[in-house]
Amino acid sequence: MSDLPEGIRPLTPAEARTRRKRSVAIALTLGALVLLFFVLTIAKLGPQILQRPL
Repeated sequence: MSDLPEGIRPLTPAEARTRRKRSVAIALTLGALVLLFFVLTIAKLGPQILQRPL
């Protein structure tokens, strides 16, 4: 017997590759979105952000 619950089968190698590619694509998209928000925030704050007193 396998350790998997009834009705669940292990992924084929092709399915595992597809899942990995999709996960990488989602991770890259989220990273790009975070970077975009960061750049837009810095641009909105303007150059004065570098000249403020600490």
